[in-house]
Amino acid sequence: MSPRPQPGREFVLTLSCPDRAGLVHAVTSFLVSHSGNILESQQFDDRRQERFFMRVHFEVTHPATSLEQLRTDFGPVAETYRITWQLHDVTTPTRALIMVSKFGHCLNDLLFRQSTGSLNIEIPAIVSNHRDFEPLARNYGIPFHHVPVTQETKAEAEARLLELVAELDIDLVVLARYMQILSDDLCKRLDGRAINIHHSFLPSFKGARPYEQAHRRGVKLVGATAHYVTPDLDEGPIIEQDVVRVDHSHTPDELVTMGRDVEARVLARAVQWHSESRVLANGNCTVVFR
Repeated sequence: MSPRPQPGREFVLTLSCPDRAGLVHAVTSFLVSHSGNILESQQFDDRRQERFFMRVHFEVTHPATSLEQLRTDFGPVAETYRITWQLHDVTTPTRALIMVSKFGHCLNDLLFRQSTGSLNIEIPAIVSNHRDFEPLARNYGIPFHHVPVTQETKAEAEARLLELVAELDIDLVVLARYMQILSDDLCKRLDGRAINIHHSFLPSFKGARPYEQAHRRGVKLVGATAHYVTPDLDEGPIIEQDVVRVDHSHTPDELVTMGRDVEARVLARAVQWHSESRVLANGNCTVVFR
């Protein structure tokens, strides 16, 4: 078993920038000059967009090297190469607020994974427009906020959500089958830090009872998609997808059960990869360093 990383000793640097010669050398030279030892390095050169992406997991050996110093000193390198970048301590958990409505399979899965240490996240709050999962939140010792949503109170509800995001210093909002459409303004304010999950029957089978619709058409695949939230409903940059094969013998209820299983898995992967700084934006797409 690998030793657990020590706070302030291991970091992850992610970056993207216009592609040009010398990028890798500039990054690695910076790390070497700051007592950095590279533990894992991944890169991708998008030749069609002429854009370069990189994720570096490294440790520092000099006791005086700090996160603040690394961030300050990397600034001139980033400016020279027009780099968009983030630098995080790998031991610092992502603070995730989870939103849910009346289907709890994704919520329950995330809570279990977090409680067993398989997700490096903290969950300061659960928000729901219903009270169905208040007892579940209580079992895990997580504050539950009931924020009802109607056409008349939608703006008030979204304002309350933003208050919680600010008060609790939230890094990521997870829509774990939260069945309310977010306003364009809210989507923009949460840009790059809100993840949604839905079945992959869209756009073919919209609206109510999509599994019934899919069953009538004889689908052979049931899947799920996790993506970043944007004002374009269910069309944000995709982080992860998965499918399971089905056939004529499966009933609509069995399709629902299988669909919920794959939704939970896909959302957990997306949250994990985001929390580990493995997902980089690339226009309407993502680069995912697994």
